[in-house]
Amino acid sequence: MAIGLNQTNLFQPIHVGNMKLNHRIAFAPTTRLRATDDHTPSDLMLRHYSDRAQTPGSLIISEATLISLRAGLYPNIPGIWNDNQVQAWKKITDAVHAKGSFMVCQLWFAGRVGSPELLKKHGLDLVSSSALYDSEDSKKTAEAVGNPVRALTEEEIKSIIYEDYKNAAVNAINGGFDCVELHSAHGYLLDQFLQPAANQRTDNYGGSIENRARIILEIIDLLSETIGSERVAIRLSPWAKFQGMKAEKDTVHPITTFSYLVNELQKRANNGKQLAYLSVVEPRVNNNVDVNLADIAGSNDFIKQLWKGNVLQGGNYTYDKPEFKSLKADVDGDNRTMVAFSRYYTSNPDLVDRLMKGLELSPYVRSLFYAPYNYGYNTFPNFDEELQYDHETEKARRPASLI
Repeated sequence: MAIGLNQTNLFQPIHVGNMKLNHRIAFAPTTRLRATDDHTPSDLMLRHYSDRAQTPGSLIISEATLISLRAGLYPNIPGIWNDNQVQAWKKITDAVHAKGSFMVCQLWFAGRVGSPELLKKHGLDLVSSSALYDSEDSKKTAEAVGNPVRALTEEEIKSIIYEDYKNAAVNAINGGFDCVELHSAHGYLLDQFLQPAANQRTDNYGGSIENRARIILEIIDLLSETIGSERVAIRLSPWAKFQGMKAEKDTVHPITTFSYLVNELQKRANNGKQLAYLSVVEPRVNNNVDVNLADIAGSNDFIKQLWKGNVLQGGNYTYDKPEFKSLKADVDGDNRTMVAFSRYYTSNPDLVDRLMKGLELSPYVRSLFYAPYNYGYNTFPNFDEELQYDHETEKARRPASLI
């Protein structure tokens, strides 16, 4: 049996915003397509999140949650723009709180990588910072259904900030979440504005780094005033090449762009608007796929040099298990670093306990990540336990609304 991590900083308590965590392991945002067809959180999700909150004082971050209909749409992705969704999420956050844990809602606007077909069914356009696609395949798909991507107007940008994001943040707090996290990573809308690979605007939201970061900082400032900065966090992926980011025509080094944004966040912290945490995706992963060790480029060390608050780092911290050398180095290197897990949290509902005691981790099953049924979602047991279920029954079990 491997030696557990209970003697590392990973199992020291930490204050994050208004939350007092008993350890520094977080359940990272993990899209699994188990909401109902109308984007309402389901009974399957209630069980899934509750099980992973079983160790008191855990930090559970929701899967990417759509802030409005126009945010992009994918099948069976949860939303948080209407009352039914809020009521359903409240049942989930209540269950997490009953375990003594905390829950964050990740606010998501997909932008140009949303479903042009589903958007069209609702009479909505596929939108982005600029009329650029992330790939030729995306272009063909959008044009085939008659919903080509177009650039948002400044008026629409203001509406998304002051209506969609504000409504979603208020709904999240009303739905029992302890905090919200802006999804500004992996080539989704906020990342599409931030990075020149996707942003060719020449107005107040394009061109200079200051202009490209404007939408993010406006949202941060608005939500800090609306729900309190201690209830706001943000996720960034400086090195991810996912969904058209860091294309060859991107001549601006990511450190230049992201240093400006992080420095602005620190300025706000210095003026009393400290965010709960800053989440950064390590260059060891590209969205949900590992990067070959020989191909890893870049480091997030520059962020820690600029940002003095809590940092949540995520991305293949299990590649060197059971020694976990990189994890130990990061969490023991300071007193403000947390570590996020996604794939292994899927297959190990008691992941916190296993890491503490050095217990073997159950392998995840990638082919079941985005399946539409319960099998492979709520059918992983705790260590040395056995769940009694019928495979075919669970494969036939679809999400049911909590409302």
